[in-house]
Amino acid sequence: MQSLSTRRTALRRAAASLAVATGLMAQPVAAQSFDLENLTPEQREAFRAEVREYLLDNPEVIMEAVSALEAKQQQQQAAADEDLVAANAGALFDDGYSWVGGNPDGDVTIVEFSDYRCGYCRKAFPEVEQLVQSDGNIRIVIKEFPILGQDSVTSSRFALATMLVEGPDAYKQMHDALISLKQEPSEPVLSKLADTLGLDGEAILAKMSDPEVDRRIKETHELAQRLQISGTPTFVFGDQMLRGYVPIDGMRQIVDQIRSEG
Repeated sequence: MQSLSTRRTALRRAAASLAVATGLMAQPVAAQSFDLENLTPEQREAFRAEVREYLLDNPEVIMEAVSALEAKQQQQQAAADEDLVAANAGALFDDGYSWVGGNPDGDVTIVEFSDYRCGYCRKAFPEVEQLVQSDGNIRIVIKEFPILGQDSVTSSRFALATMLVEGPDAYKQMHDALISLKQEPSEPVLSKLADTLGLDGEAILAKMSDPEVDRRIKETHELAQRLQISGTPTFVFGDQMLRGYVPIDGMRQIVDQIRSEG
């Protein structure tokens, strides 16, 4: 990113060129001798009028500048995200407690930060499932990241308690059920949900207050903070971070890109 002094120098050079072209200066001089901060009132007014007229005659220049700025910001964000992912790779891809599915030996790992009450997480769920199942060579990690209120926290605690009581396969069953649950996650609703899946609902409810559940949620929140994640769903594909919902075709393109670069 350019420093303030560099930007000022560039602006002075551009202004000097424009001033010569518009007659504010009789002949070319060094850019350093043309100081925007020391124009006479008449020069400043003429300069502003010339710039305004140029932009009105060429409005596409503004859109080009905006597009260039957006592209530059996106590149900078992507580079910063790659650094964040690299610095937190262990906690992201192999924390020892998050559910891992798909192909454990897959050549591409996807990490999803998800909230059960998030509408876009629910929209993404079947597409992520389809991607993983149809590809066959993707490893997926689910991070419990409840940020949308008490119902989100309750749902995540119940899912994590299911993992502790019944194991990873039961957790995946519960995860899939909770992501589509339309009722509020009250204790009777959650207990009945567990029973319909053939799980011990009462034991899972009792486990929700276990300190290990607290630890896992806390560590995931701390990881998200380090990664500057504030919304769901957020995905990490390899070394790329995707903040928000991405349709399945877009996800496939990213997976193909990762493989082509690998």
